[in-house]
Amino acid sequence: MNANIVYHRDAPLNDLGGGVSRRVLAHTDGLMIVEVHFEAGGVGATHTHPHRQNTYVLSGRFRFTVDGEDAEVGPGDTLAFAPDVPHGTLCLEAGALLDVFAPMREDFL
Repeated sequence: MNANIVYHRDAPLNDLGGGVSRRVLAHTDGLMIVEVHFEAGGVGATHTHPHRQNTYVLSGRFRFTVDGEDAEVGPGDTLAFAPDVPHGTLCLEAGALLDVFAPMREDFL
């Protein structure tokens, strides 16, 4: 089989501190899927990176700040960030995000 298969049960959930944890899922050199869990009040500090990023809200409520503008999102909502755009989030209600990066985030491995 010519696929990178990651079984959820085998992918560790890594505690990043501050009520945030991350699980790296399947990836290739050009694409990566990451599950990020937040406790209420958890913060994804404002940052930039050279990767394209799409985010799907699996559960919970979040206030994202993207390039200085705020947006409150919930389950089923999506966001897309161009490379090097400042973004961060505050978790308003405990939940999880699914982040897709292109190319993959080597710093997450």
